[in-house]
Amino acid sequence: MTGALAVLAACALYAIWGEPFAPLFYPAVALAALQTGLPGGVAAALLAATMLFTMSPGSFGFSQSMIILSLFGVGLLAGLVMQRVRWQRDHFESLAQQLSGVYEKVQANFEGMKRAERLSALGQLSAGLAHEVRNPLASISGAASILCRNPNLDAKQAKCVGVITAECQRLNGLLTSFLDFARPRPPRLQTIDLDPVLENALALAGHGIQGKTVHFEKHVEAGLPSVECDPEQLEQVLLNLMINAIEASPDGETVTLLAAPEDQRVAVRVIDRGHGVAPAHIDRLFDPFFTTKEHGTGLGLPVAYQIMRQMGGALLARANPGRGMTFSVVLPAKNANT
Repeated sequence: MTGALAVLAACALYAIWGEPFAPLFYPAVALAALQTGLPGGVAAALLAATMLFTMSPGSFGFSQSMIILSLFGVGLLAGLVMQRVRWQRDHFESLAQQLSGVYEKVQANFEGMKRAERLSALGQLSAGLAHEVRNPLASISGAASILCRNPNLDAKQAKCVGVITAECQRLNGLLTSFLDFARPRPPRLQTIDLDPVLENALALAGHGIQGKTVHFEKHVEAGLPSVECDPEQLEQVLLNLMINAIEASPDGETVTLLAAPEDQRVAVRVIDRGHGVAPAHIDRLFDPFFTTKEHGTGLGLPVAYQIMRQMGGALLARANPGRGMTFSVVLPAKNANT
């Protein structure tokens, strides 16, 4: 805009006082070219040439022709310089964006490696502890079973033995979770269509509502590619996420299961509109033994995370813009490398 005003000002001065102000066209054309590029420089030079010719049609000669040629030369040169500067600026901005994306991926991979190291170390510790605890626990459970068969137990003693048996079963389940986390079985990979797995997960999750009025929605984009995974383990992961979503949702809310292609991958999202997770806790959700539940073990999500890593996928968590959480199970599409 400033360049165009400079050209108009030079034209006005030339129209009033004539030849002595002709040199003002050069900086005006150069400024217009530097601001608007090659088209602006040529247009400014054309405007100045028109003014020169209009103001002296009868005496137009060699000097005026040279001035006009020079003006076009200035406009072209300054415009080309500006075009080059803009190209370099765009190129460097593109490089900066690419480097930023690469840095984010490297950072994410680094965080994933750190988490994997922590999971491996804790997994080995959990496996050792589980085996050490399971043997005496089996002895306690066996002794309680023998006591249960004693017909001379009074009501109070029978109640105590029942508590011992129930707690042994609970601890045995916890130890099983430890072992599942520490040494998840290798996936049995096969190429599958996701829809039956999603249906099974929804059907099983429906049995875990336990008196809550929670609704389910399923959305699968048309043409969803197949994935290579262990359908049994994937169903286990999705069921875990669905049950967590149910527990987090108030009565009357909806839990959504959404499947869609995403950059040569397939993402299955479990979306709830519950109380959500504090921002400071989101990065810790996949850490073993961290839980926001009153009676949680803190192993459900870490086990699911391990399973997805073994299948070559990922498990991600983010807070929704309004309320609730979205957990995403991401797997490579089968046709991504074909």
